[in-house]
Amino acid sequence: MTQLYKEFRIYRWNRDNPNAKPILQSFFINLSNCGPMVLDGLQKIKSEDDSSLSYRRSCREGICGSCAMNIDGTNTVACLKPIDPDTTKPTIILPLPHMFVIKDLVVDLTNFYQQSMEPWLKTTKAPPDGREYRQSPADRKKLNALYECILYACCSASCPSYWWNPEQFLGPAPLLHAYRWISDSRDEFTKERLKALTEDQTRLYRCIQNCKATCPKSLDPADAINKMKTKHLLSKPIQEF
Repeated sequence: MTQLYKEFRIYRWNRDNPNAKPILQSFFINLSNCGPMVLDGLQKIKSEDDSSLSYRRSCREGICGSCAMNIDGTNTVACLKPIDPDTTKPTIILPLPHMFVIKDLVVDLTNFYQQSMEPWLKTTKAPPDGREYRQSPADRKKLNALYECILYACCSASCPSYWWNPEQFLGPAPLLHAYRWISDSRDEFTKERLKALTEDQTRLYRCIQNCKATCPKSLDPADAINKMKTKHLLSKPIQEF
């Protein structure tokens, strides 16, 4: 059997050794006995070459978002990214950009998760039958391309506005989540949610439309952000001159 070896250049750094500079370490994997995805290659390297290599992974099906990283210049999830079969050039794997690195490909997502805007249904009364809040098929359809976001962080990590102002601008993923609940016909706190987003307008108005291209699920946070801006502007009283 012909053996094809592919070079993986992987970012390595450990904050336990802060004086050591980050490096790109090369590993060569045999594609003839490796799975088709980049995550398969990482698993092979960790099990056969270097058990100290650190990265997150869980479902292997593009559902959990744990293995989000930058592969060949694009933020994506390693379990859905096929290994480039061209063995003349390396696959370069980096942590998500502009995030604090904990070790190797593992980044600190604490601030990212803390920016979620109350991602749960808020109501003032119990459902009519005491069991569930019902919704028409038409209203349910409005949530398509919103509820699927599972916080990969690929979009936020590709957003210059989020890089520059992570304490103020919430970033594409939390804003997409916010619009998911603002759009939900069962939620009774739409005005309050919108007010919370616009009291400090840097939370919403720093979007530069850079997120759709990198979402592994092809969602469009920029569209959700624009619709929330429109809702905010329409909710403001008309000024008389």
